[in-house]
Amino acid sequence: MEPIEAFTTAWRRSFNYGGRATRAEYWWFCLLAYLIQFFLPFLLAFVPAIGTGPVFVYTLAQIFPTISITVRRLRDIGKDWKWLLISFVPFIGIFCLIYLLCQPSGRYEKEVQPIV
Repeated sequence: MEPIEAFTTAWRRSFNYGGRATRAEYWWFCLLAYLIQFFLPFLLAFVPAIGTGPVFVYTLAQIFPTISITVRRLRDIGKDWKWLLISFVPFIGIFCLIYLLCQPSGRYEKEVQPIV
């Protein structure tokens, strides 16, 4: 999936927690979201009349697609949405979540045996 397509798909599916998100879709979205989060204040510095409001609004709005794409990514590797809560464990929780999000698709899924 292309970076811009991944970013726009995540925003379109902000409130859709069903389905799956591939590893490429998730990480392209994260990269572009963090780049925008980093460069937006610099871009708005050239327009002082706007202030810091758009940065705050973007940061707040970014919560919804981030949570939904993370839930879809966890589903893609065969984990339940509750694994998102592991990030609240101090010190190691976020590293465990990043490890899970880096796993290939379907790694933990049960293999379905064909009916003969």
